[in-house]
Amino acid sequence: MSDRTKPTRKELDLGALQESLAGQDGSRLWRSLDELAESPEFHAMVQREFPEQASEWHDDVSRRRFLQVMSASLALGGLTACTRQPLERIVPYVKQPEEIVPGRPLFFATSRLLGGYATGVLAESHMGRPTKIEGSPEHPASLGATDVFAQAEILDLYDPDRMQTVTRDGRISTWDEFVAEMRRSISALSAGGGLPLRILTGTVTSPTLAALIGTLLEENPEARWHQWEPAGLHAAREGARLAFGEPLAVRYDLTRADVVLSLDADFLTQGPGAVRYARDFMDRRRVREGATRMNRLYALESTPTPTGTVADHRVPLSSAEIGHFALAVAAELGLRVGEAPTGGWTALARNVASDLAAHRGRSAVVAGDQTSPELYALSLAINEALGNLGGPVVVTDPVEAAPVDQAASIGELVADLDAGIVDTLLILGGNPVYDAPADLDFRVPMGKAPRRIYLGQHVNETAELCHWNLPEAHFLESWGDGRAYDGTISLMQPLIEPLYDGTSAAETVSALLTDGPKAGEELLRTHWESRLPAVGAEKAWRRLLHDGYFPESRATPREAALRTLAPVAEALRSRQAPTPTAPELLLRPDPTIWDGRFANNGWLQECPKPLTKLTWDNALMVGPGLAQRSGLVNGQMVKLQAGERSLEVPVWIHPGQAESSVTLHLGYGRRKAGRVGSGTGFNAYTLRTTDALWGVGGAALAPLPNVHRLASTQMHSNIAEQPWQGENLEGRTAERRHLVRVGTFEEFREDPGFAHHESHGADESLSLNPSWSYEGHRWGLSIDLTACTGCNACVVACQSENNIPVVGKDQVDKGREMHWIRIDRYYQGSLAAPAMYNQPVLCMHCEQAPCEVVCPVAATTHSDEGLNDMVYNRCVGTRYCSNNCPYKVRRFNFLKYNDTDTPVLDLMRNPDVTVRVRGVMEKCSYCVQRINGARIDARREDREIRDGEIVTACQQACPTEAISFGDLNDPEAEVTRRKAQPHDYGLLTELGTRPRTTYLAKVVNPNEALGAAAGHGGSEGGA
Repeated sequence: MSDRTKPTRKELDLGALQESLAGQDGSRLWRSLDELAESPEFHAMVQREFPEQASEWHDDVSRRRFLQVMSASLALGGLTACTRQPLERIVPYVKQPEEIVPGRPLFFATSRLLGGYATGVLAESHMGRPTKIEGSPEHPASLGATDVFAQAEILDLYDPDRMQTVTRDGRISTWDEFVAEMRRSISALSAGGGLPLRILTGTVTSPTLAALIGTLLEENPEARWHQWEPAGLHAAREGARLAFGEPLAVRYDLTRADVVLSLDADFLTQGPGAVRYARDFMDRRRVREGATRMNRLYALESTPTPTGTVADHRVPLSSAEIGHFALAVAAELGLRVGEAPTGGWTALARNVASDLAAHRGRSAVVAGDQTSPELYALSLAINEALGNLGGPVVVTDPVEAAPVDQAASIGELVADLDAGIVDTLLILGGNPVYDAPADLDFRVPMGKAPRRIYLGQHVNETAELCHWNLPEAHFLESWGDGRAYDGTISLMQPLIEPLYDGTSAAETVSALLTDGPKAGEELLRTHWESRLPAVGAEKAWRRLLHDGYFPESRATPREAALRTLAPVAEALRSRQAPTPTAPELLLRPDPTIWDGRFANNGWLQECPKPLTKLTWDNALMVGPGLAQRSGLVNGQMVKLQAGERSLEVPVWIHPGQAESSVTLHLGYGRRKAGRVGSGTGFNAYTLRTTDALWGVGGAALAPLPNVHRLASTQMHSNIAEQPWQGENLEGRTAERRHLVRVGTFEEFREDPGFAHHESHGADESLSLNPSWSYEGHRWGLSIDLTACTGCNACVVACQSENNIPVVGKDQVDKGREMHWIRIDRYYQGSLAAPAMYNQPVLCMHCEQAPCEVVCPVAATTHSDEGLNDMVYNRCVGTRYCSNNCPYKVRRFNFLKYNDTDTPVLDLMRNPDVTVRVRGVMEKCSYCVQRINGARIDARREDREIRDGEIVTACQQACPTEAISFGDLNDPEAEVTRRKAQPHDYGLLTELGTRPRTTYLAKVVNPNEALGAAAGHGGSEGGA
């Protein structure tokens, strides 16, 4: 499983690095341990003109593997015949022209489901084929934004590895044959009380599907419905049951919270409400000159998360210690939790409790979805004590159609299968053979069912063991519904006829009912016709499809009485804190491929993970202290022992990781995940059991002599924070570059221009480049570093919009990834508890662009609106422009990464953007195709382009509205107002480039009682 047999680089002395940091003023930023140590490898990388191996093509990459990763190509030809619109009536989000105009896309409101929960989206359709996903501006779960998974759904739709036909025992069959056999079986067994049927689904919030399953259970009394969602809200569901005696739903209104305490919760980027939570939280956080208030976030977490990067105080603790910390906070607030544990965080707990108490009714305590139910229940009790219930914290009836303890539910299914009392097993989506708890060994009892039916999009580990395999329609091919995180009823309408004659879960269940199979639209409309008016039902239905959701359908807040806290407190208190010699193992959903369902999505596989910047792999996250004691280096294989189970896995040294915790992400190690996802990473599910879904104590790490090659982009395109001048490394002199500028809220209020004090000014009059004047438009972009979480939605949105190809792990390892946006992550402070900052970097569209003057064929030019354009058919690939760009934002197509020969891939691509081939330079264009589209509309309507009419792909996807784009010649434009803020600054302006993309300096709001914020002149998370 490893690529090399022994380590090939010198082990870093992490202890010496920590000592060196202790003697500094805390202002230095660093991106990796190599940069911090000033290792020879780092200096060689910085001084190279081009990345290592930038000009070589090695023979270690087979032609077969190369074809596997090229945008999931090698699809079947002839699929273009399947791209007509469905026969049912669907309704566009905007007014549809009388005739479809080529080049003019339509937008349809629909909904996508992840983990069973719906999010409203708009799907862009060109000539009847979906090409892009955007957030629905009116849907309460998105407000126009999306997450990284929604942006990648287009690639899943056109995935050539999808299940393409109905099969029975491996032979091609038909839907009609399946229905006929099921009708015969039901009829034959009806005399005996019905079909001994078991249905297994994921979490279901769809009212239509739930009603159909309910009808099926009524018609077959021996049937049972089971649920298993591997990355579901287990802690939230069972925690609410512990707190209230029933599995109520909890949501947060962060617009009403002045102080937020996060208990191992990545609530800004993970979970059904993450997109909305990110918007609401940042609306209270972004600052402008004259601001008087800013919210505050305390984050206690075992593994660094995007939410932790925006915290004012972030403290790494093990999960057991986080529970002890919560007990201490509860005791300080007067809750009856018995004697509170103590630790190095005791003073922090006292100050946090005091801050929360000072904001009663205006605060929120958020427990993570992967914590223990006891911690989740305690967080609700703390919220009640603070008067937050009914305000920032809202309790409602369950959003799920049938909330159950899913670990117990799938355990009951396995027991019935093992006992041989199940005749037919119907699995609607999911992949339990791969992701069910390892102690259940789902594969073996499943094989005892005489008839096994699987509905899914891929022939995966579960499908290969089933008699009937039914292609599942993608959500862009389906009619359906679901509920959002707040209960809002959301509708799905198809934009394209199923490419592979797929069916939905609702249509599959309807085939087993007495009244026979029905089409998806009929099922959906029949279920909701009672909510349509008696007069004008057709018009009302069309309006619902236009909007994509039922207005005023969110779950109503309700009162709930808390149970006694004694059992919860005792359970948390009894958990012993792990030690570095016997750390706890934490299992978490992967930030890019989630629970493994996106393993065959090349965009998500190659998207650098937040913080670690790993691609195409998972690794065991270990803290620097644990790595130093064990003599570990990045990529070194270890034998991870968790209870009676073990797994060989590589390690990754992660600054900010709790020293007594190690973390492994789920979703990798797939055996049947298509040509892209099979064989990547390591299967963490083999360590997961029903009684320890998210972690197990007493893990052991045994170092192995071999090293696994991990492809991380964290040092690619590096703008060194502290570059060294001269060839003699021993006699070098330092020149500090202030790339990420950070100040406290109090500093900002006293001096809003704090971000400019340490910058190096440039005398623009000395430039030899020509000056430009703009009579029309002058485009520019601003990024608010305070609001950026580093969630990667902008990265994949740019990839989808601009037809950016996937290059594969081997090419990423050579530094050849093609993303036009990268998110640099910087550390500041100690190795154990550094502050972490995100900085999106894209083409700066410099006013005095260094790339333009060195191109020998004028392929990179300056437009009359200030854009730095690329003329692809002029580019001859000298790469002089890339060498001369101080921001390292240009990408070169070394190989023919884009498959231009496979017809199905043409359906996926944006027709407004050129598909580049080998040998040309690429970079951000400020979505010039969108600029031109708005220009055409304005000219046709004889008006000026309005502010906000042009929205770049990255800006549109961003959940926190960190990005703003517009005309700098318009004094009323939002981007102009942002750039007028005193804490706006440009990157490397000391070089005289005059970048059009600028940043609003990051502002943090630390608690003065705790000293400086983490990494901002302080240490150990401000504790």
